[in-house]
Amino acid sequence: MKPASIAELKRELKEQSAPELLELCLRMAKFKKDNKELLTYLIFEAVDEGSYIQNIKDELEEEFAEINTDSVYYAKKNLRRILRNLKKQIRYSGDKQTEVELLLHFCKLLKEFEIPYHDYTTLLNMFESQKKRIRTALQGLHEDLQYDYQEQLRTL
Repeated sequence: MKPASIAELKRELKEQSAPELLELCLRMAKFKKDNKELLTYLIFEAVDEGSYIQNIKDELEEEFAEINTDSVYYAKKNLRRILRNLKKQIRYSGDKQTEVELLLHFCKLLKEFEIPYHDYTTLLNMFESQKKRIRTALQGLHEDLQYDYQEQLRTL
């Protein structure tokens, strides 16, 4: 089955009644965890972006504390998993400022991590690619915010 384009879906959704839209949203949320998470963000957390960011930062700190540091291999796997989840949460928000704040926090935690990231190429590349992603996201922000975040980026 070939999925319809966004324009076609939008046109059809406009013709649906409110109860039908509600039923479609709930049915879609049942199919995939990502859909349910996005719907949760849009309904409950999008109104207060600051608390959303703080909640994710707290989760990041907990996840970093639980990383298995006995082996670099397992630490890298855990860091990739954390980063994958973080990117998903950033995608839910769609806000460049949220992206910059969360990635800066991730890089700060990685820098303070028990295993020195600069001793391992994979971890160093992960760190550098996140810094590059921060720089890209910074270009879409207001100049004052850009300056503040660039100062934080320099300290990393």
